[in-house]
Amino acid sequence: MKEELKDSCYKVQGNTKLKGAVRISGSKNATLPVLAATLLTDREVTLKNVPWLKDVRNMTDVLKELGARANYENGVMTVNTKDVANFETSFELMNKMRASIYVMGPMLARFGRVKVAMPGGCAIGSRPIDYHLNGLRQMGVQIQTKHGYVDARVEKLKGAKIYLDFPSVGATANIMMAAVLARGTTVIDNAAAEPHIVDLEWFLKSIGARIKGAGSRTITIDGVSKLHGAEHTMIPDQIEAGTFMVAAAITRGNVTLESARAADLKPIIVKLQEAGVNVRELKNAIRVSAKKNLKPAKITTMPHPGFPTDMQPQMMALLSTCSGVSVIKEAVWENRFMHVAEMIRMGANLDVQGHTCIITGVDQLTGSKVVAPDLRAGAALVLAGIAAENTTTVYDIYHIDRGYENFAAKLNALGADVTRIDSE
Repeated sequence: MKEELKDSCYKVQGNTKLKGAVRISGSKNATLPVLAATLLTDREVTLKNVPWLKDVRNMTDVLKELGARANYENGVMTVNTKDVANFETSFELMNKMRASIYVMGPMLARFGRVKVAMPGGCAIGSRPIDYHLNGLRQMGVQIQTKHGYVDARVEKLKGAKIYLDFPSVGATANIMMAAVLARGTTVIDNAAAEPHIVDLEWFLKSIGARIKGAGSRTITIDGVSKLHGAEHTMIPDQIEAGTFMVAAAITRGNVTLESARAADLKPIIVKLQEAGVNVRELKNAIRVSAKKNLKPAKITTMPHPGFPTDMQPQMMALLSTCSGVSVIKEAVWENRFMHVAEMIRMGANLDVQGHTCIITGVDQLTGSKVVAPDLRAGAALVLAGIAAENTTTVYDIYHIDRGYENFAAKLNALGADVTRIDSE
């Protein structure tokens, strides 16, 4: 597939009810820090259930630029970082996604130096890396920021007690990875508790790290002198699962999500049930079905275990089709209502007041030409298009490519009519 096809689009035929089963891919948000963590050991690592997404390809390119060898085939990736000798990542790669900043912690832990460009990604709000840098400074790292680059060096990382002002996923992961080879004990208070932080702990343990507490607000890491290779299977993607749950609900369909983990989806399940959606937990699967008349709901996005901000656009699309008045408050990112204007093009009745969106349900969305402003909003617009009358064209779908594996194919297997048209 060509990269960065900004004129590519999805043609979505509406009025479709989704039915059938879909297998949820491995977690993008878990795979990216785990790929960075392979830099901690000079032994080969095998990762299974890896989704072959644009962000994963970009992270793999970052590793290769540093000197690693990586091979991907049928969901399995092998990585060997034995020959890493470069300590600087290019602006071109780092600018493609924010998660590339994850290489800082592992590189400092193993080599004592790294120079990275300031990261890019979705423009959903101000995402300073101060939490990362402040934590690393407390571990003894000398940091200079100049000309769009962060130049960091340390003779030997030392354990520290670090309190995060905000439970940042990225900062938590970076400090975890740095601490596993540090001298002494590191304690991270007010740590992020997302499922992908737990999966990172599982991987770090598999290569020999001494770490506990992921999933809670306090993580403790006792540094070790060396790590080894391992095999690790990525957890299912929490946000992809949530997106397909909403796809079933917004089309008033009946969809079984195979490999989905209900334990990671509790906040999403609760809000879908509040709206009248039927959610049934099965063994290693979840079945979601909905009837015509759904109810309004109130949602406030929060760090895990609260309602995930990455599911806010999809739920806004769904609630636009529910009777009554719903309320969504975005409490994580200050600029995550960029999809509102696009939803209004499709007939949604939305009123933004600061960080709150008032949603008055309509009988039917209508097809339109819309632009995906970011990854999750793009997915939400596709789902809205499947439920709407007539045809919807969603542009700038390169955003969607970053986070969903075979998105159109999976939707079409459930009965949707989504056609990808790539630019020349």
